[in-house]
Amino acid sequence: MIPQTARRAFLIAIIVTLGGFVFGLDAAVISGTVPFITSKFDLSEMQVGTAVSAPGMGVLFALLLAGYVCDKFGRKKALVLVAGLYLISAVWSAFATSYVTLVIARFIGGLAFTSLSLASMYLGEIAPPKWRGKLVAMNQTSIVLGFAAAYFINYYILLASKSDAAWVANWGFSTQAWRWMLGSEIPFAMVWFVGLFFVPESPRWLFRNKRMEEARSVMAQVLSPDEIAHEIKEVEESLSKGTTSLSVFAQFAQLFTPRLRLVLLLGIAIAAVQPATGINAVLFYAPTVFEQLGGGTDAAFRQSAVVGIVSVIFTFFAILLIDKLGRRPMMIGGLIWCIVSLGICSYGFKTARYQLTEQAVASLPDHVNKAALKPMVGVTYLSDTEFKNALKGAVGELQVRDHSSVLLQKAAKINATLILLGIMSFISAFQFSVGPIMWVLFSEIFPTAVRGVAIPSFAFVTSIVSYFITQFFPWQLSTLGAANTFLSYALMSFVGLIAIYRWLPETKNKTIEEVEMDFEAAYARRGK
Repeated sequence: MIPQTARRAFLIAIIVTLGGFVFGLDAAVISGTVPFITSKFDLSEMQVGTAVSAPGMGVLFALLLAGYVCDKFGRKKALVLVAGLYLISAVWSAFATSYVTLVIARFIGGLAFTSLSLASMYLGEIAPPKWRGKLVAMNQTSIVLGFAAAYFINYYILLASKSDAAWVANWGFSTQAWRWMLGSEIPFAMVWFVGLFFVPESPRWLFRNKRMEEARSVMAQVLSPDEIAHEIKEVEESLSKGTTSLSVFAQFAQLFTPRLRLVLLLGIAIAAVQPATGINAVLFYAPTVFEQLGGGTDAAFRQSAVVGIVSVIFTFFAILLIDKLGRRPMMIGGLIWCIVSLGICSYGFKTARYQLTEQAVASLPDHVNKAALKPMVGVTYLSDTEFKNALKGAVGELQVRDHSSVLLQKAAKINATLILLGIMSFISAFQFSVGPIMWVLFSEIFPTAVRGVAIPSFAFVTSIVSYFITQFFPWQLSTLGAANTFLSYALMSFVGLIAIYRWLPETKNKTIEEVEMDFEAAYARRGK
């Protein structure tokens, strides 16, 4: 029987982690709009990358201020602020009138991407130790539910846009499908914004600001009397170390002191390896990735929806097992699983061949320059980049851009099943391990006195790597090819695995203060 305090903690977590759902929806819904906005605004590969990665640039700016805002005004008010930014971004994106205004709207949404680090910080500070892994991992569950929702929304809007029903034309689905995709975020952002007014402030932030009675009152909502006494004692001991009065910049400097050196190295390794797996390239460009398998646009959108289902299933398993198996074995095992899966994808694309036949060319849409493709008939191309470059030379970049899906569908001789299994295996591995565990570890490894600066700082590292992965993926796919792109992600994951294997301790079932003491003990042993 789950006690009343635990049920209340889970209710608070559901409200707070709705922001993860909005994030997932915001991040993934753009994947379905790529072919529409590319055609409408006549975008190059780098411009597509900019439109998709604009939130990644926005979050870099926001994270510079996130530590100050959440320390100065509180975790709750910071969350309310980012919820408002999501709402503004969703409305503006849906009504964007140009490429520039779309990028600006997406950039504003990126300012709200700090919701991930702020939610992780908040839940880590309010959750009972024995439930913290599950509660913080709920944020990842919400994220993947948001991704899944985005893929299904995109798929059904795509189907609606092709319908002959009168309401499709009346509501603009046939010509403005991308606006409906982007606008689907609006009601969810509104619900989250309102819901945040009903959650309490973080008790540890209240303690830092000497609001003791309020802190005890919040703790009483989610902890038993014995747990309250124990946590108050440990919080007071942690805060008595003299860093509570430091400015944001002084707290940041504390991260580079010898006492926190191991935490610093571990934080950087975790923050970098999560996006370096290439997860955002797959999730943010899912239909584009699946188009490389030669199944066509509709199949690519359906396969993207399957990604959403797989993500939800394996994140659910992660939540069930994270407090039983522990953070370290799941993180290390999951990274090994990711590397193997990415290697399978790379091998599958490496062995693919591309050849146009006369029948294939004849069956292409009428607006494709079929005569220009005749010299390519019967020629076997050894990679997707070689084939696309030949196409550009034959019919021009514009036709390749607008018809790449059907051209790949007609020419690709590829083990699509192997690659599809590799991608789904990679998604499963990531959502079972690296995805949720990064935020759990961020909520556990940083001392209370510097958490307001530390978590946004390492989220900043994650965001930088994520931004570059997302920005340059279309260019990588066009220049390096799918095989080398997936191989590069496997190699980066391997480097991260080595660092995490060396530095990551087990943190399950420990209070934040107990984890802090473990790191200090490890530092003392290394100093001897």
